[in-house]
Amino acid sequence: MPFVKEPDSPSDETQRLETLRSLDILDTASEERFDRVTRMAKRMFDVPIAIVSLVDENRQWFKSCLGLDVSETSRKVSFCGHAILDDAVFVIEDATADPRFADNPLVVGEPQIRFYAGCPLSVINGHKLGTLCIIDRKPRRLSDEDIGLLRDLAAMVERELAALQMATLDELTGITNRRGFLILANYSLRFSARNKIPASLIFLDLDGFKNINDSFGHAEGDRALRLFADTLRDTFRESDVVARLGGDEFAVLLSRSPLQEAQEAIDRLIDAVDALNRDTGNGYTIGCSHGIVAFDPARHDTPEDLLADGDALMYEIKKAKP
Repeated sequence: MPFVKEPDSPSDETQRLETLRSLDILDTASEERFDRVTRMAKRMFDVPIAIVSLVDENRQWFKSCLGLDVSETSRKVSFCGHAILDDAVFVIEDATADPRFADNPLVVGEPQIRFYAGCPLSVINGHKLGTLCIIDRKPRRLSDEDIGLLRDLAAMVERELAALQMATLDELTGITNRRGFLILANYSLRFSARNKIPASLIFLDLDGFKNINDSFGHAEGDRALRLFADTLRDTFRESDVVARLGGDEFAVLLSRSPLQEAQEAIDRLIDAVDALNRDTGNGYTIGCSHGIVAFDPARHDTPEDLLADGDALMYEIKKAKP
């Protein structure tokens, strides 16, 4: 029976996929800024195939592809799935002589891969989203100089991915911004609705933030926002989507979490903020009001609907405070 070595999952798989999806790049049209790199790679290395490949949960999808007529293949048989497990350029000189790939359908059948070299593509937060890879139908070797050149080309792709990532990150706090939140929440809520899995939203607004700015200055206000964002990031799970929506408004989307779990998470956050206030001694107190909403597919058609309910509930709670 043929043996195909499926790639392992990276240790940061959950965050890696979250970062990839936040870019909103999967299944988008071709773009010259990526196509020019694959053209250069194909020409410089004299190979029939050059690809910018992004490794999704169950597939590798090609943002730019020269020499193949397909836009994706299964992750289980992908070479790129192996390449993202390390920082080094992943090179297979002759796939038919490598027991991991000799029976791979991409080797035995079309496109009859023999040689593969893939340079991992990392983004600002360090996660590897895919590769710039070159493929040949005959065995070959790369020199150290060749590997350096492939890295240089991959760096061009990384710069373009970084630009996309920056558009989904809040510049001040480093957490997801509103645009990134809406993209990620759309993925998560569709999955929850399709599989009947609970999800909850926590909408947060800082209490007395204007007073911090007025009494201590905007630089200190910015520091308070960063401290609160860091506390959110440390308190919630890595699989939760933590975002600054704008100003002093934040949101957390908790997947696979009913209301009770969201309330327990808020209790942990309140304890963490209390500890922050004790430890920093800023002369002011960071506090927040929150609204917790259970995702209801019949009521919440979009992430914006869920945010609106969370905002309304948060406002009622804030208004009732002395």
